[in-house]
Amino acid sequence: MNYIDQEAVSRQLPKRIAINKIIRGLFFGSTLFGLVVLAVLLYDVITDSWGWINWNFLTSVTSFDAANAGIIGAITGTLWLMIIVGPLTMILGVATAIYLEEYVKEGRVRTFFETNISNLAGVPSIVFGLLGLTVFVRMLGMGSVVLAGALTMSLLVLPIVIVASQEALRAVPSYLREASFGMGATRWQTIKNVVLPAALPSILTGMILAMSRAIGETAPLIAIGIPALLIPLPSGLFDSFTVLPVQIYYWTIDAALNAELASLAAATIVVLLVVMFILNATAILIRNKFQKRF
Repeated sequence: MNYIDQEAVSRQLPKRIAINKIIRGLFFGSTLFGLVVLAVLLYDVITDSWGWINWNFLTSVTSFDAANAGIIGAITGTLWLMIIVGPLTMILGVATAIYLEEYVKEGRVRTFFETNISNLAGVPSIVFGLLGLTVFVRMLGMGSVVLAGALTMSLLVLPIVIVASQEALRAVPSYLREASFGMGATRWQTIKNVVLPAALPSILTGMILAMSRAIGETAPLIAIGIPALLIPLPSGLFDSFTVLPVQIYYWTIDAALNAELASLAAATIVVLLVVMFILNATAILIRNKFQKRF
């Protein structure tokens, strides 16, 4: 009987090896296709932006004259947005994750919250833009200002931060909590001194990746009416502003009337890609440097 089984396995072995090679080839081809498309896009963008990225471009305001136009206003607006979105989503997201993971028991209530948060993470960004337009711009009368844009983007990335923080808290071994409780620590002391330090690298990684998405989003800000006109640099929460993705969007549209604006859009894309690359590299460094294994 064993001889028959071994013979059957021997007959199937070449077929399995062939299938394995085909599947591996498909995966490699998919990866290679994505890399080739990315390389072509990067080459096209860098070629179009060549000669346009200089100090004057980075420090000048938007102008109708393409030769004198710059993105300092969009850079300043993006920084203002991140200054608000970062701390707000960090505090609310981590606090919500701690509540769900450490205080709410398994049951319908927890399932209800987690299901809805997961669903919100997959909602199209334009829906959050319409929500921000309805609540912050019109109902609260803020207008298209920094605070309205920041609150809208916070709603967009908050579910992502919550889910990432929950996964980070779940990854902390239960014996660390039990050891803390065994030494007489309260639940909050255990969370503050044991759980959070162990989960912090993963939480920060998820936070930075969420911020990268917020920086690259355009639809929500266009929905609430963020302009890309000749506006003063924002200096407060209730000033008009624009951001890099919105500036790219409007310059791309106007490129049909002025071909030089396409080069300006490409140059702005390169700047945005550099910012996002720095953020993602920072997330990787945090994960590799501070991640602890228990």
